[in-house]
Amino acid sequence: MTRAYQEIYLSNAQAVLGDAFDYAVNTCHIPGDDFVKLFVASSISQRMENGEPSLLAGKSGIEIVLDVVSETTGKHLDVQPEAHMGRSVEYWIGWAVAYYQWYSARRYNDIFKVLSYDDLQRMYYTLHEADITKFVDIANDKIREFFKDTNLKRIRTSYGCTQAELARLSGVTLRSIQMYEQRHKDINKASVETLFSIAKVLGCTIEDLIER
Repeated sequence: MTRAYQEIYLSNAQAVLGDAFDYAVNTCHIPGDDFVKLFVASSISQRMENGEPSLLAGKSGIEIVLDVVSETTGKHLDVQPEAHMGRSVEYWIGWAVAYYQWYSARRYNDIFKVLSYDDLQRMYYTLHEADITKFVDIANDKIREFFKDTNLKRIRTSYGCTQAELARLSGVTLRSIQMYEQRHKDINKASVETLFSIAKVLGCTIEDLIER
């Protein structure tokens, strides 16, 4: 699977977003849900998704918060950071979500649609000492439940193409397309030739069809 960006930036991304959530909530006293809304509405979240080095390795969590608030509200915060003993719940939320975004290559907006700030707070108490893969597994299950349509079905219907038309134009059997869309066959295990044929018809990339 293609990750969101190179792994060398991952630990920085986790620390930066962890620090940002901690500073926003505990020092600036911005409610967690409100900061999530500001963050996903900002260009900062999209630039982090793309692995922009100037953000992941060039800014602190405090600077991220200042940029997010300034861009989305026009306000300029001037709140001195406070010392905290250990890692806060808020830090873990940013740290874990940054990992999942890198791992899944999903947009922060989609992740926070499924996992609310309150959900993440509750998950902290059972998962903060566990391996991060436990969080990934739970997040994957919740996202698949929320986004019930496969990427193939979503892209095909947006394109305005029926299953039969896609089968005819791509050369992939109608039954295979139906089974991929119903998750009775794993499209991630389809041959490159099959994926390329479908993607070519729908005007998307092979990566767009992969289920994460």
